[in-house]
Formats: sequence, C-alpha cells, structure tokens
Amino acid sequence: MNKIVFVRFLPKAGHEAEVEAILRIMVPNTRAEPGNLRYDLFKADHEGRTLFHLIERYRDDDAVAFHRETDHYKAYRASILPLLDDPIGVSFLEPLDVQSL
Repeated sequence: MNKIVFVRFLPKAGHEAEVEAILRIMVPNTRAEPGNLRYDLFKADHEGRTLFHLIERYRDDDAVAFHRETDHYKAYRASILPLLDDPIGVSFLEPLDVQSL
C-alpha cells in the first residue's frame, strides 16, 4: 500500500531562503527515486513566519526506507537541521476521503 508523508519545516528567521534552496534540491532527486510517486514542495505564511511543507507519496515501506538511505537525503538532513526553529514535523497520513493521490 502507498505511503503518504506530510512534512513541516519552520526555518529560523533569516534562513528561509537557505531552507528553500535545500528543499528545492531534494525535489528532483527524490522524484527520480524508483519508489517515489509524488514529492511536492509548498510554502505558506503562518502568523508572519514562513513554513515549508512537503507532500510525499511512496510505493511502499521499502521505498520510504530506500529514500532515507540516499545520499541526497542524508545531506539534506545534515544541512537543514541547524536552520530550523523546530524539529522537522513528519506525519504518515492515512487517506480517509481523498479525490486523487
């Protein structure tokens, strides 16, 4: 069964562009992974703060595990964490009523 992941990032003030640049590098690299079905990056304003969100979809648990072992994933984790005010928020979603994934 497909795995859907929702990820939230809250950059430290002044580091929004750096966080966005790191996430933009992840997009084509992750979309090229064999088990990735979707990897979409979003930006939002929340109470004057910039938030970034990813909606990810993978073929199965093995594809998620593969993703987390890639060089680009490991590099992104190492570089992005010091730029965030909060830990990365990761939620695995269970579809209840969706039109299209």
